[in-house]
Amino acid sequence: MIAIIDYGAGNLQSVKKALDFLGCESVVTYDKAVIESASHIILPGVGSFGDAMDSIRKRGLEEVIKNAASGDKKFLGICLGLQLLFEESEESPGVCGLGVFKGKIVKIPENLGLKVPHMGWNSVDIKQENGIFKDIKKDSYFYFVHSYYLKNAEESIVAATAQYGAEIQCAVQKGRVAATQFHPEKSGEIGLELLKNFATED
Repeated sequence: MIAIIDYGAGNLQSVKKALDFLGCESVVTYDKAVIESASHIILPGVGSFGDAMDSIRKRGLEEVIKNAASGDKKFLGICLGLQLLFEESEESPGVCGLGVFKGKIVKIPENLGLKVPHMGWNSVDIKQENGIFKDIKKDSYFYFVHSYYLKNAEESIVAATAQYGAEIQCAVQKGRVAATQFHPEKSGEIGLELLKNFATED
């Protein structure tokens, strides 16, 4: 069973529909017991870093999510769900993230002639050809929607990067825990392949 964490913010149904298409059993929930009993956990996210952390804490989900991302279970963060795994974000100064990984979320530079938010398809340079990226071609295109990005994560966990005025660390992976800045559920067949890898690979 895959638990899609509902903390009051995020495009949850598009993730569930993609999993339904793949034939994967999933549930959208904020029930701690259901999350704790699930074999796979997805932390989606749309919106601001501060609002999301506030919602997580108001629903008493912070420790549940940290435990889920400890490495014992398969865990996938998507978009804001990646950013929340880190310590802080320029979007919400003074707000502490989940701190599962070290690194900082920063704003995409606006003085480079590029549109912010970064919205659309972008090629991804895959660094770790295993886990969620098993059998996915190195420069595959995925769909992005974001104004902030991960910078200065530990090199060993960076699974993929993308270029958009700056080098965006757009995916991380450590053991059974992974996260992507892009939206696999909106990335067509290649995104479905990534979700299938998450749901089926050990």
